[in-house]
Amino acid sequence: MKENKTRTEAITVSAIMIAFAIAISAICAAVPFINLPFGGGFTIASMLPIIIVAYMYGTKWGLLTAFVYSIMQMLLGFNTVSAFFLPGDSQMVWWRAIIVCLIDYVVAYTVLGFGGIFRKKFSTGKALCLGSVFAIALRYIAHIVSGAIFFGTWAEWFFTQDGFPAWGQVILDTFSGDALAIVYSVIYNGTYMIPEIIITAIFACFVVRIPQIKMRDEI
Repeated sequence: MKENKTRTEAITVSAIMIAFAIAISAICAAVPFINLPFGGGFTIASMLPIIIVAYMYGTKWGLLTAFVYSIMQMLLGFNTVSAFFLPGDSQMVWWRAIIVCLIDYVVAYTVLGFGGIFRKKFSTGKALCLGSVFAIALRYIAHIVSGAIFFGTWAEWFFTQDGFPAWGQVILDTFSGDALAIVYSVIYNGTYMIPEIIITAIFACFVVRIPQIKMRDEI
């Protein structure tokens, strides 16, 4: 009986948190200066609600919730996703497009379920803060992998754009091929993922004051 009650509570809380995460993400997507022209953009801790679920109910439930969130993000990003398959400059070979979707959406958002990995090791504040950094860093790595493999051809163009710092040429003189693609992906994705990590970690330190956020039984 208790297990059923806990599961029902977890489903309800997860649904609410997914809705919060989507709402925050949608609001931030409407703000031009925090979104990059070729994909990506930081938000005001839109992933924190998913990380809170992972902290409250454990990693298994957190991963399930994060997976559902990843599917929602892919559906909401339909215009971007569909561009990979439809004729045009963004079109890819179908199998590459599928892999990009899997890495940049399914993997990148599902790993947020690891945000509760420190829940039994530290106090709530530290666990949420460290969990946020860890989970979003995993998402950052997923984007680095995807960017280096599938978008690395943009590297030379990226570092030679007007307004790019002078060290862009230093990078081009130092790296080439796969190494340049990796450096490009680290820098490009870092422009929005690093601020995301910092913002979420800061917010995580404050939300612990909400009495409802406490560790429940793992599901």
